[in-house]
Amino acid sequence: MQIEIASLWLPILLSGVLVFIASSLVWMLLQYHNSDWSRLPDEEAARAALKGIAPGEYRFPYAASNEERKAPLWLQKVGEGPNGMLLAFPPGQPQMGKQLGLWLVYCLVISFLVAYVCSFSLRAGAQYLAVFRLAGTVAVLAYAGAVVPGSIWFGHSWSRTFKDILDGLIYGLLTGGVFGWLWP
Repeated sequence: MQIEIASLWLPILLSGVLVFIASSLVWMLLQYHNSDWSRLPDEEAARAALKGIAPGEYRFPYAASNEERKAPLWLQKVGEGPNGMLLAFPPGQPQMGKQLGLWLVYCLVISFLVAYVCSFSLRAGAQYLAVFRLAGTVAVLAYAGAVVPGSIWFGHSWSRTFKDILDGLIYGLLTGGVFGWLWP
């Protein structure tokens, strides 16, 4: 018998909230992500040079087209360095309430999608381990599957990526455990 997704509201809600709590513990208590960033060599000079920059994502040296990337001046700049990407935030303290709220919604959306996949793949009364494996796998893919391209394409350190994958594994195992425990 196929499971109605509405009957999975409790594992959706509980797994989303547990992942939210686990991520808070990872970031605030364990703090192993603190080493994901480094200080600029002359931070104050860099801050002064960037003063007034609009929030957004920047690439330097910048080229808008393949033709510009072939230009001698651009090639010279790339060869001399520095080369990079910059993410600029608005001035002031981060809007943590908004960010945490969006993160909770994201966790709940992933849990809903896990429930969606499981509702079509598993029957009522499925064994804990079968539910855990499927729900956990889908959740690990959702939380960790998209972090590797950051290292491949955007220069994120592999140590940062492996920590993000570890986070995704933790979140996926929690999600799988909740779905296995509360499966109808």
